[in-house]
Amino acid sequence: MSTKILVDNAKIMPKGQVTIPKDFRDILGVSNGDRIVFVFDGKSVRIVNSAVFAMQALQSEMAGEAIRAGLTSDEDVQNLVAELRNEDER
Repeated sequence: MSTKILVDNAKIMPKGQVTIPKDFRDILGVSNGDRIVFVFDGKSVRIVNSAVFAMQALQSEMAGEAIRAGLTSDEDVQNLVAELRNEDER
């Protein structure tokens, strides 16, 4: 599998602002008004779409929870949803 590397540069303005090049905005799926997250791992900084980052963090936090709750099949999940809906109707 080949990895496409895209390189561009930007100038930091007096107030610390940087324009994210259009190719990178397209890759991130962000546009005017959207939010991004800067992630520093001790060596480099990644720019991530804020919504994508939040979803990845949630998925990471929830990893394994279904199995711990005994939900091992789609049917188990459907039964739990039906049970919770029945409780709400009471």
